[in-house]
Amino acid sequence: MSHTVGIRQAQKQKTRQALLDAALRLLEEQSLSSLGLREVTRAVGVAPTAFYRHFRDTADLGVALVEEALGSLHGLIASTLADTGDSTVRIGTSVDLISDLVRTQPGHVRFIARERHGGVQPVRDAIGAQLRRFAQEVAAAFAHEPQSAGWSEDDLLMLASVYVDHMVMTASVLLEAEETGPAEAERARETARRQLRLVSLGRQHWLD
Repeated sequence: MSHTVGIRQAQKQKTRQALLDAALRLLEEQSLSSLGLREVTRAVGVAPTAFYRHFRDTADLGVALVEEALGSLHGLIASTLADTGDSTVRIGTSVDLISDLVRTQPGHVRFIARERHGGVQPVRDAIGAQLRRFAQEVAAAFAHEPQSAGWSEDDLLMLASVYVDHMVMTASVLLEAEETGPAEAERARETARRQLRLVSLGRQHWLD
């Protein structure tokens, strides 16, 4: 019996992932607010009723895509912050991380960039919650650094939010640059590094 349950659970998970993958492909050409569940189920080859075994509606599917796109990055970013205390190294590593994400998961990056200010409120809320969590994690890492002596929690969170917002913006810019060509992508990466160096210099003099 347990073997049969395991097979059914695996099949259910496989169908759920297929729905997510199909939705992500369809969202390359449209926004979530215009996506119909019948489009998604047709792309997977299942009945529309099967959709409701996994998601309440397309907004619920969109929230799941947000978790898939951003949820797994928390550990990666935490390890990056822990391993790169030097600001110059951290800047280079952070930009490389975003660049790799754009190359390996362009669909997810495009989805987040479009839906961050899109027309589906639960998805906007989910993206906002993930970005706030990133900012809190970055602020917590900054708090342990010597150059943060004298900083208030609000100021550390403000600084962390600047970094997070910049990374989101960089991902969007790189997404377009990668489609243009390697030279344009490298220019975008160098611009991102220079902008972060400017933020880092401002940090050093914030309490002056």
